[in-house]
Formats: sequence, structure tokens, C-alpha cells
Amino acid sequence: MFAMDPVHLPLLFPDPLMARLRRTARIDPSLVVRDLTAPSAASALARAEVLITGWGCPHLDAGALNAAPGLRAVLHAAGSVRSLVGDALWERGITVSSAVTGNALPVAEYTLAMILLTGKDTFAHRERYRATHAYPTPAETATTGNLGRRIGIIGASRVGRRLLDLLRPYDFEVLLHDPYVDAAEAVALGARPVSLEDLLRRSDIVSLHAPDIPETYRMLDRDRLALIRDGGVLINTSRGALVDHDALTDELLSRRLSAVLDVTDPEPLPAASPLYGLPNVFLTPHIAGSLGNELERLGRIVVDELERLAAGLPLGHEVRHADLTRVA
Repeated sequence: MFAMDPVHLPLLFPDPLMARLRRTARIDPSLVVRDLTAPSAASALARAEVLITGWGCPHLDAGALNAAPGLRAVLHAAGSVRSLVGDALWERGITVSSAVTGNALPVAEYTLAMILLTGKDTFAHRERYRATHAYPTPAETATTGNLGRRIGIIGASRVGRRLLDLLRPYDFEVLLHDPYVDAAEAVALGARPVSLEDLLRRSDIVSLHAPDIPETYRMLDRDRLALIRDGGVLINTSRGALVDHDALTDELLSRRLSAVLDVTDPEPLPAASPLYGLPNVFLTPHIAGSLGNELERLGRIVVDELERLAAGLPLGHEVRHADLTRVA
């Protein structure tokens, strides 16, 4: 049974993938529910063994689970399951899988693009060119370029690890802070392990890839933001809650730092936020993750998982309750 916003279904499961789904399981593509308590969902939910969920699915609380006594698995065709599943689901021993690994790839690609663009000071040059219609002078490009740029990665998450891999061909020095990664593993990932404070002091570009958990709330507070060198860049494609946005706004208003922000707190920002108009801020509406044709990658992961489940094989993307203490 599908439980998500119906608008996502055709992009997640185009015809070839839907055909694979229907060869593996009895499923009605015309029944896509957002409200698991709706009368129209009751009959199918009572018979369901597997829920295929996505953006727009409600929290799977005890009430929803009571209506699905035969539920064996939840296959999530999106990213984090943190807001989707709770104690009631784990207590019943229901298997959970997520396509979060597939969603990590476009986020890493977006971040790589932003690292390269900010290293060339692209956005400042665009603003200057718009205003002057003149090519920059050598003095205006003296600090521009990606050769030897020092990149600080906060968090060896799925996105962080994929980004570290994408950074390998470039002439960067890469620093990594992650309390769960030891020195040998950091080196194997292509980075030098450092403390958070050291990373902030030494990096030209700081990119956030830590999970949104209580331990990371406002991890970049006013004091830590102040450690970033003058002219530094902060990229956030993780979660807005990791940054003290009042402190960040003050830094950006002073023009001491620049930022690429795909996520904010709150999200979206209030209409009166000065970040919309600052030339040293590149603000996007949470687009780094899977969009458009990229959703098919998530659907493909879910179909693969369903086929494994039907064949009695171990899942490739299972989420375990203990994982949620340190992952998104």
C-alpha cells in the first residue's frame, strides 16, 4: 500500500518500476493515501503487509499500526525516517528501510558544485559584473581560485562520505570533523581528522553534513561561527537547526563571511529576513536533495528492497532503531 502525497508517485515509480512492483506484490497504484485513518484506506490497510511511504506520509503512530495488524515492513521512498516512525513501530518489530542513501547523492553533487563555485568567488563576481559591466581587475581576482583551497567537512554522514569521494580528484586540502570517525578511517576517506574548532579556524570553506540530533543542535553557535576566518564560506545542505541563525545573520550582515544556504531555521525564512537580499548569501529553497527525475533513484531502491523482502533476502538499506541516535 502506498502512503505519501500522491503527487510524488509517478516520479518515484515510472511505468517500468511500477511494473516491477506489481510483479512482486499485490498493490493498487490508484490508492495512495495521506490519511491512514480515512475510511477509504481502512480495507487496504487491514490487509497490508508492506507500506511504501514517502514525503507526505503521516507519522506511523499506534493508531495507524493498530489498523494494520499484518504489517511486516515499511519501505520509505525518501530520506530520514525520524519523523515517520516511533516507539510503537519499533516495539512491534516491523522492518524499516529507507532510500536515504539514494537521496545523499544529489546533495553531495550540489555541495560539490557550490564548493567549486564559491572557490572561484562566482557569486561576488556575478554581482560586481552586473553592477559595473566590467571585467575584474587582477587585484579583484587575487584571492580567487580552487588550487589548494582548504575544505572543512563537518560530519562523515552518507552525504559527507559521498562528498569526500567526489572531492578526491580536485587539488583541495580536506579536513574532517566527526566524533565517530577515528584518524585511520578519516585518512582512508581522504581527509585529515581535526577538532571542530580547528576545522573552523583553518578552513576556507566549511560544509555541514552532520545529522539533526540533540547533540548537534546549534553546534555552530555565535562563538564557533566567529572562529571561521574572514572571507570564509559556510555551506549548509544538512539542517538549519545545526546553526544559530541569529548569529549567522549578524556575521553575514557584517560581510565578514559568505554563505550557501539550502536549509535554514525556520524554513522557509520569514519574508522580512535580510538573507534574501544579501549579495554574500546564495539562498535556495531546500533543493539539494532529490528533485524531478532524481526521485526515480529513490523508487528504484524501494523496488529492489521489496524484491529482496519477497525473496527472503536481507535488505540492503535497513534502518535500525539504534541508528537513529546518531544519523538523520
